[in-house]
Amino acid sequence: MRRTGTTRRGALTATGAIAMGAVLAGCGGDDGRAGPEKSARPGARTAADRSPAEVSLRAAARSVSTALFAQYEAVVAAHPETAAGLTPLRDAVRAHITALGPGDTLGLVRTRPGTGGAGAAVRELAAAERRAAASHTEALMKAPPELARLLASVAAAASAHAYLLTALAKETKA
Repeated sequence: MRRTGTTRRGALTATGAIAMGAVLAGCGGDDGRAGPEKSARPGARTAADRSPAEVSLRAAARSVSTALFAQYEAVVAAHPETAAGLTPLRDAVRAHITALGPGDTLGLVRTRPGTGGAGAAVRELAAAERRAAASHTEALMKAPPELARLLASVAAAASAHAYLLTALAKETKA
């Protein structure tokens, strides 16, 4: 008789899809309109209104996320079999970089994947996501409210990514 019901893989996939939907919905917000007719949140500050400390915090958080994005790129390039599992997470990290502010640093950071197999590379990514979550959490303590909310969201997403990557590493051949 065939087994029916929820499997661990199905539950993780559903959880990941829900988490990614929530993260991407939170990071989005561009309704496609441009110019003066685009409505901004009441009380939202523009880049010119930011203090030097906030600009510095944003740049540091963007740098952490950019390094993480580069690590995803390196792992996908070195282990193409991981692309299906890593691409949605990598795309979410790209959205976080965009949400943290302007800059053209996506192509500037280069990393090399570890010497191990695909499973080890995914485990290294999980550890990098944990470090990114810790860095964003630490930064939000010094951030103004609007940036603190964004950093909290990005840190939560990084923690969710670390969880999903840990599960993916167990399923990936070592």
